[in-house]
Amino acid sequence: MFPALRAPTLDAMLPLAFVAELMLLGTFTGCFAGMLGLGGGMLLVPFLTFMFTHQHFPPELVVHMAIATSLTTIVFTASSSVRMHHSRGAVRWGIVRWLGLGALVGTFVGAHLASHLHSGWLAIFFGGFVSLSALRMFHGARPDSPQVAERGLPRPALVLAAGGGIGALSSMLGAGGGFLTVPFLRWRGVPMRSAVGTSAATGLLIAIGGLLGYVTAGLGAQGLPAYSMGYVYVPALLACSVTSVLSAPLGASLTHRLPVHLLQRVFSLVLLSLAMYMLYKGALQVGWLRG
Repeated sequence: MFPALRAPTLDAMLPLAFVAELMLLGTFTGCFAGMLGLGGGMLLVPFLTFMFTHQHFPPELVVHMAIATSLTTIVFTASSSVRMHHSRGAVRWGIVRWLGLGALVGTFVGAHLASHLHSGWLAIFFGGFVSLSALRMFHGARPDSPQVAERGLPRPALVLAAGGGIGALSSMLGAGGGFLTVPFLRWRGVPMRSAVGTSAATGLLIAIGGLLGYVTAGLGAQGLPAYSMGYVYVPALLACSVTSVLSAPLGASLTHRLPVHLLQRVFSLVLLSLAMYMLYKGALQVGWLRG
């Protein structure tokens, strides 16, 4: 079903230092995700963009590969999260049936659309969206408040469409969509616990759609580096996934020992800095700035 990895040559062997950096990145993002209950996609994309650039990946492919690889890591991280939420009865599978289906299709289609976007414009879109999210987080906006009465979801066709929109946006941000899915479910009155569990299950389908979409969209791409499967860079996928899964419980335990509100503000400033890097990267590529 999937294409074989691009075979490495003798001069394309992975430097051990690069592998160590990828593992450290996965540990860092997993720990933050565990502490704050957030996905690590918005952290992974800028760092992977920076690291791929310094590995001399083709500039026109760097952002696409960073987004594709970040999105695909969620297959691993969300799988364990979904099992935990399901065991506690927090996943509303009736919602996932329509919202998740729409997200799966939306992410697949979105990945193909994103593959046709100029790398610079994709970086600018990412930087702009993440900047707004970081500022909102810094000022303390929370998806779990205020509490609203259960009002029920709209008819399935509209839920399917909402999932498609969430998936399409997630495909261009390399994220699992929780930043949109949870507020949407809360707006419809779904309790926070169920909203988070249902969002995790939807995020898994988003990641699967992203994997299928970016792998198939990258089949005809020229200049992909060794160890690539479409736009997905497999060494980064494996290194970041394994270490983030292992470090997430550590982050969760730190939640009870550290001031989470302060951590959230620090995290928002880190996100804002990374967003500025992506905006700068995009501005260089589209010709707004000169390097």
